[in-house]
Amino acid sequence: MATFNRRKLCWIPVIALLFPALSVLSQNKKYSLPSLTDSARQYLPALLEKQALVQAASAAVTDTRHSFLPKLKFTEQLNIGSDNSLAGSYFTYGITPSTSAGVRDENNLQAAAGNIGVLYEEYELINFGLNNAKVKNSQAYVGLQQADLQREEYLLESSVARLYFTILKNQYRLNADQQNIDRYKQIYTIIKALTISGINAGADSSLAKAELSKTIIIYNQTLGKVNQLKEQLSFLTGIPSIRLQIDTVGHDFMHNNPALSYLNADTVNNPLINYYKRYQDIFSTADKVIRKSYLPKILLSSSVWARGSSIQYNDQYKPITTGLGYQRFNYAAGIAFTYDLFSGLSRKDKLSINRFRQQAAQAQLQQQKLAMVSASNQADQALATTEANLHELPVQLKAAESTFIQKLAQYKAGIISLIDLTNASFVLYRSQTDFIEIRSDWYLAQVDKAVTTGNLLQFINSIN
Repeated sequence: MATFNRRKLCWIPVIALLFPALSVLSQNKKYSLPSLTDSARQYLPALLEKQALVQAASAAVTDTRHSFLPKLKFTEQLNIGSDNSLAGSYFTYGITPSTSAGVRDENNLQAAAGNIGVLYEEYELINFGLNNAKVKNSQAYVGLQQADLQREEYLLESSVARLYFTILKNQYRLNADQQNIDRYKQIYTIIKALTISGINAGADSSLAKAELSKTIIIYNQTLGKVNQLKEQLSFLTGIPSIRLQIDTVGHDFMHNNPALSYLNADTVNNPLINYYKRYQDIFSTADKVIRKSYLPKILLSSSVWARGSSIQYNDQYKPITTGLGYQRFNYAAGIAFTYDLFSGLSRKDKLSINRFRQQAAQAQLQQQKLAMVSASNQADQALATTEANLHELPVQLKAAESTFIQKLAQYKAGIISLIDLTNASFVLYRSQTDFIEIRSDWYLAQVDKAVTTGNLLQFINSIN
């Protein structure tokens, strides 16, 4: 038993060592561009807001359909008061109580009780397509909210893609900064050895140390920028910035282009254009609602009611309690035709307002199409420029590398000064950063091209 316990205790240090290793593995998970966009779509509260608005618009369609159901109302009144009236007609007002009978030659202020219950039903039997027009208008609002959700997702994917390549650029820039530090460390080591041996003056050592310190500052600035960009990406995806590692295993972004094959510009399904089309549908369907709202309506009405009163038919006042029950019962049913003979002017005004709004929506759609064409052309020009520069940059980079190696050997031999060597190191560093900048510009131009042509998802899926 003691041996078994000793064996269990032996596993404790092993398990204790495994926990940090497992923690590191979990933190070092690398995220591809498709996985980052998926995380953003599932996390960002702004999309949850848009989804709720889509559901609200769908519920409004159901509410519109339910509004066409027959209206069935029940009313019960129990009253006490006097009963005095005069012959003659008048328009009823909400503040004027109704008095039934009670026509006599003098006022009688004796109180009487009355009771009435009414069950009334009304249904628009025919309204010449108004119901269908209202449903289509409600459905147009659903289409608009769905298009708004899709547009928000599209813009989110675009933002994630741009952040992805910007972080990637700065990570490569960080690597170039580290190489620059290593070069100046090498230079400083050589100078220090030459200074100790008395071959060079101490001034070169101080200058090299200053340049080394400057390269470390540049590295720290780039690292800070990487961390800031990761925080922005964390805001969009919900992934803690400390765990955000860009997956570059499947592709060498600095030297190989992904296989991209863009389709023609998609102006039908592009979410940035489709939103304005759905916005235009709102006013197209509203036009039909307005036109049909002013058409005649045929109503089906029916009612059942019962009354009680403590005043009898011969104007005799009975005890108040006799008016609490129902004593007379009636029913009625009918079909009514209603039409506002002076509705033409109001209909014309509302159609005019809607027509101008429809024209504004059409102008917005046209403006967005022009913006997409312009952005696509700008992306093409940016791609043409970067592709032309990408043919020259390898030559520049190779020449800068060879120059630095030669200058380093010449400085060791005492042929050139430290200024010549640092100039060669600066040219090499600039060539590296230029290559990274232009390569990154190529990817960002590809993002812009994909966004404007409606092929963003295809582009994102091609980046593995």
